[in-house]
Amino acid sequence: MTNSKLFLSLLVAGAVATGTAGAQSLKDAKEAIQAEQYDEAKSMLQNLVEKRAKKGENYFYLGQIHLVNDKVDSAQIVFQEGLTNDPKEKLNTVGLGVVDLQKGDAAAAEQKFAEATDGIRKRDYELLYYAGRGYIDAPTPDYQKAVEYLTRAKEMNAKDPLIPTALGDAYAGLRESSPAFVAYRDALAIDENLLAPKIGQAIISRRAQAYDVVLEQLTALAEENPEYGPIYRELAETYYLSSLKAPEDQYREINQKALENYQKYLSITGDQSIDAKVRYADFLVYSGNYEELKKVASELANEEGVDAKVHRYLGYIAFLQDKDYAKSLEHMNTLFSEVDTARLIGRDYLYLGLANVIAGDATKGTEQLKVAVQKETEEEDLDEEIAETAFSKFQEGETEVAAKIFAIPATNPESGYYYDANYYKGQIEYGIGSRLVTLPEGVEPTPDVIAEKMAEAKPHLEVAVEALNVAANAQDSAKAKQYQIPALYFKGLSELALDNVMYDPENSTGLFVDSFTKLLTAINASPNKGDEANVTYAADAHNYLGYYAYLQGNNEEAKQHFTETLSLKPDDPFAQQMAEAL
Repeated sequence: MTNSKLFLSLLVAGAVATGTAGAQSLKDAKEAIQAEQYDEAKSMLQNLVEKRAKKGENYFYLGQIHLVNDKVDSAQIVFQEGLTNDPKEKLNTVGLGVVDLQKGDAAAAEQKFAEATDGIRKRDYELLYYAGRGYIDAPTPDYQKAVEYLTRAKEMNAKDPLIPTALGDAYAGLRESSPAFVAYRDALAIDENLLAPKIGQAIISRRAQAYDVVLEQLTALAEENPEYGPIYRELAETYYLSSLKAPEDQYREINQKALENYQKYLSITGDQSIDAKVRYADFLVYSGNYEELKKVASELANEEGVDAKVHRYLGYIAFLQDKDYAKSLEHMNTLFSEVDTARLIGRDYLYLGLANVIAGDATKGTEQLKVAVQKETEEEDLDEEIAETAFSKFQEGETEVAAKIFAIPATNPESGYYYDANYYKGQIEYGIGSRLVTLPEGVEPTPDVIAEKMAEAKPHLEVAVEALNVAANAQDSAKAKQYQIPALYFKGLSELALDNVMYDPENSTGLFVDSFTKLLTAINASPNKGDEANVTYAADAHNYLGYYAYLQGNNEEAKQHFTETLSLKPDDPFAQQMAEAL
């Protein structure tokens, strides 16, 4: 149904909402799982395992609960116990294969699935079903593999509605809406009272971002089936996704509806366990509700034996809410040391990377930020969060930190912030290089001193030139209009510093001439050439080009440039002095 990495609910599709209070049979436990009453199902299954230790099927479904709660190692232990106690029950071999998928080892998973399903009889079709389900619910889904296994399961049993429901989920994952809808319809033809395929049909349009349609259909289902919890979870996710596309003034209101529906989901399923709170915290991370996350994380931090993921929540809160970057780094390092790599998400790498950059380890932080972008899901835009953090640091005056963060989108032409990042990175690096090359008051500009200062400044100035060149030549028309003129200006200034015109004008090579010439052309072609900034840019460009012409002995060209400067800024002292001298 849904495969969000932060929605780890394993929706074993096909349930009809029914009461399960006091039930102790495996059938009742499975119904509780289908209604996502996980804590109740867990209690039943633990009781069943204790009473019927030799029945392997009980272990398999208990392992499913651990997977829902992102306790992959616990699931592995339970599946192995089931296999030990009942070697003939191959469901636990499939369960171990699902664990392999959760840990990112697809080859090992396929080997176990093949072993479990080799030469099976028709009545064992569930082995194929759960293998297919495992591929759907994996951190990196393989929907095509899921279709293969589920199709084989359907050939063995065409009357179990779980199979076409799962096929609908797989086809939806492949973005094949028509076969997905048909599969859900097939499930309803077997049992028209099923809710999971109806939800599946409703959320097909979510991938097409037709959120109004999805919300209308899910709301209607909720009105007809007010006690079926999974509908509210799907409403929560849909409201969140809808909020991302809403006008800025409507974002908070719509996002709040996501929060309310998830809280209703928890209320209806009746799960007050620590595991349920952890799943709730995962949703809060997913939906960006950090104020509520701070409250939940504080509660979880005081719970004995809570999942190590609590450090994720505490790390995020320290970074985003408290601006305590050292504390955030501490929590994120703990998370990475205690949690299996397969359970880490892109956002974990994001905040660990940002915290490392801010702490001064730009090399390590940059690598982690690259991993973050690689691991982002289709619902996330971690690239945007990196850029926004960089802008924030820039506005707060932490420009060197900002430049290190801007370097991530600045090296990715596919980023929506590619040109913005290069412009700001270039401007910051120019500022650093310019300060380094300027001698402190009272220091004699001896050749050795100048050489030392230039050696310090050169790397920053070269980076500035490269980044500003990207911004000045933006292929996006809107970005070109925004950045071409100021980028050419700061690129010219960076080249002017690299050319050492300040301390050794006689040996200038005119490194900056091309940039300032292009700058003047761009300003003259601009409908805003009379703006104060453009007038300043043009006057400076004429001064630098005039001075270079003067150094080259081309006095007539130099006069023309200084005359142009004075027509723009009559009180410009450098142009006045040079015009008078010439």
